[in-house]
Order: sequence, then C-alpha cells, then structure tokens
Amino acid sequence: MPTSELTFRTAHDADIPGLVDLIESAYRGDASRAGWTTEADLLEGQRTDPEGVAAVVRGESGRLLIAERDDALIACCQLEHRGDHVYFGMFAVRPELQGGGLGKVILAEAERTARDLWGTGEMRMTVIRQRDELIAWYERRGYRRTGQLTPFPYGDERFGIPQRADLEFELLVKPLG
Repeated sequence: MPTSELTFRTAHDADIPGLVDLIESAYRGDASRAGWTTEADLLEGQRTDPEGVAAVVRGESGRLLIAERDDALIACCQLEHRGDHVYFGMFAVRPELQGGGLGKVILAEAERTARDLWGTGEMRMTVIRQRDELIAWYERRGYRRTGQLTPFPYGDERFGIPQRADLEFELLVKPLG
C-alpha cells in the first residue's frame, strides 16, 4: 500500500461516529475477523462508545490521530501525554486493510508525533496479555513486555463482555530516542 496516499490529522467532534464504527469493526464481532488480529474470541459487546471516543477527542492532554486515504477514515490511534511518556491506545485499522503494512506506518507516525509534539522519550501501551500475535507484532517494532499486569475491568460492560476469566493487560514500553 503506498504511504504517499495517507494523510494524518487530529480528530474533531464531527469524526466521532465514524471513529466509533472503525474501532468497533477492528476489535469486536464478525467484522473484526476480516483482519489478522481481533479480540472477538476474548470479548463480546462493545469496545467503546461515542462518549468514550468523545472524551479522547476532547481531552486536553492528548489527541486522537486519524489516518485517511482519499478523505476516507481508515485508521486511528490515541496519544495521551502523561508527563515522562505518551500512552498509545485505541489503535484501529479497518480490518480489510490489515496485513498490508498500514499499521507499521501509523505506529511510526504516532511515535514521531509523540517525540515532536511533547518531546517525550517513551511510548507506553497496555495490551490484553492473551493476544500473543498482537504482542509479537509490537515486539517486532521495538516494544518490550514489562511483566507489569493490571486486571481487566470485569463487570463494566463499557469495555466488553469477557469470554474467559483470566484476562489481564500487560504494559509494553518503547524508548523513543
């Protein structure tokens, strides 16, 4: 996929409905199975909602970065400045476009933005530790597992309906020097 066709910008309120659809399609349900990675076997229900996306879009300490091609929303990610690091989250690529190198390009742009905008030296994220293929993908891009685990928010269906009882998040980090 040619990267010259991609444009990046910060999300605005008008983007919220499209962002919710994109994020849901990349993480949950049958639509997510069109891509190479999905949470559909681990979680049912919603991944996010308009209020959750709006909170990120309107947040003062970060931004929701959008990737577009031909004015069509094809990917997004959250960048939140947290002092000595930037938190990376809500990463979604249209499932039918996954596996072609687009994710690598967007991740690199997110890292560049974090360095240039906030001068931070580290990117952090949390990934469900049972998502081995996704963690391996991040490791190939320089992220390292820390072994630091946090529990999944069981009982809060805003984050989905767990399909197993052992879900946890693991912290991944990468120096941005």
